[in-house]
Amino acid sequence: MVRNWLITGGCGFIGTSLVERVLQEQSDVHIRILDNLSVGTKKDLAEVCDFSEVTVDQLDTEAGVFLVTGDIRDAEVSLDAGQNMECIVHLAANTGVGPSVEDPRADMEANIIGIFNMLESARLNKVRQFVFASSGAPAGVVEPPIHEEMAPHPVSPYGASKLAGEGYCSSYYQTFGINTVSLRFGNVYGPRSKKKSSVVAKFIRQALNGEICEIYGDGSQTRDFIYIADLIDAVIKASEFEGGGEIFQIAAGSELTLNELVKEMKQIFDEQTGLNMQIKHGEKRLGDVLRNYSDTSKARDVLGWQVSTPLKQGLKLTVADLMQA
Repeated sequence: MVRNWLITGGCGFIGTSLVERVLQEQSDVHIRILDNLSVGTKKDLAEVCDFSEVTVDQLDTEAGVFLVTGDIRDAEVSLDAGQNMECIVHLAANTGVGPSVEDPRADMEANIIGIFNMLESARLNKVRQFVFASSGAPAGVVEPPIHEEMAPHPVSPYGASKLAGEGYCSSYYQTFGINTVSLRFGNVYGPRSKKKSSVVAKFIRQALNGEICEIYGDGSQTRDFIYIADLIDAVIKASEFEGGGEIFQIAAGSELTLNELVKEMKQIFDEQTGLNMQIKHGEKRLGDVLRNYSDTSKARDVLGWQVSTPLKQGLKLTVADLMQA
């Protein structure tokens, strides 16, 4: 098992969930977090562990959790952060279609320059394992279910930047022998997602605040929703994968329209809170793909991974958590 971890974006939703799981399963572990605190915060990290703040000239590998405040776009900080690590889990990114359409340059700088810096850190520091948080967005407009052998046709700048990251991961395995694994995450939801901008967390937050929840378009677009604990299972397995240059679809493997999701979510929300989730439809959003769900058979067969959390159970746990946030 990995003892020395570097997690970029470790103060965020997925990052803190990964930190919590590693600490639950391993003793005498060193977890180093590189985060610019633009989304996740020290308070978010403190919800799952005790940690120490350090600078890049204070790094060692003693047991514990250590936060380096820095930016993946900074090549020097990225290089220093990878010293003496066994696995880099690269979660830090500009996330989502909307922000990438609004500011394509910022998306490119965070997602392409960022992963290049971290892969260089892995190469120069001789880090053996590298797990990259990708997305279904590189596939673009294709006939689902999406699988790893489909030719990608990204629609949004976000999809293009994640595709570039997958390409760099492949090349750093083929050329430099780093065991890179790209995980194409589905739509992730679950506890501690209070700052996440995707539909499940956003609608629950809005409904708790008495706001109307807006579905972009007619709600017939489909997505593949995966509960956070199942996704963390995949990250752990990828960190131990013997091989590299691989891409895996990590999702529930089921197609769900937004209308179907929101109907289920509204029923659970109304029952658990006593409030009324109000829904309206708005304009279709630029860059959105109509259908998106995954064939996860490769992850099952190669990684030995599959989901175990039913949607209803995951939504109940998410609502309960965000009620307390």
